[in-house]
Amino acid sequence: MSEEMEQPPPVERHAMWGAMAWLRDLLFSVVIAIVMILFLYQPVKVEGTSMMPTLEDQERIFINKFVYKFGIGEIERLDTVVFWFPNDPSKSYIKRVIGLPGDTVEVREGTVVLNGEVMDERYVPFEFRDGLTLAPTVVADESYFVMGDHRTSSNDSRAWGPVHRRFIYGKAVFAYWPLDRLGIVR
Repeated sequence: MSEEMEQPPPVERHAMWGAMAWLRDLLFSVVIAIVMILFLYQPVKVEGTSMMPTLEDQERIFINKFVYKFGIGEIERLDTVVFWFPNDPSKSYIKRVIGLPGDTVEVREGTVVLNGEVMDERYVPFEFRDGLTLAPTVVADESYFVMGDHRTSSNDSRAWGPVHRRFIYGKAVFAYWPLDRLGIVR
């Protein structure tokens, strides 16, 4: 009697290699996801009501940390940006970009006037508007005039002026929690 090692039947070997390939692909996908989250996207929790109804208090979103770095993407009007609060850089804020460098922003009884034209702000419900008036402000180079969508509860550029580009570190791109709010941030 010879002492040969028993080989598993070909079907079992095929299933084993299939499982190994599946585990390899799963591990590779997890590594790619971790790299993307660490270097490109960052999960953040919205705290406060200043961006309602676009973003709700305690909502979880991903911000793209890479889009504005190295001149890859330009900050555009109506982007929802995340930045270090200029008066206390330990705090992070999220607001909508209203004025770009060189723009003149004015608020007349709650209505935003941009470069002499009334701005169409459908994203701000009537009940979230305030009656504030702000004299015309020219946005300096490398700065942005930002406002929350819930004007009556937003601490924004109307109170402390435009935000310099160096404080802006991300763009809100995707809401993931709660699930009924899942989708692209507009």
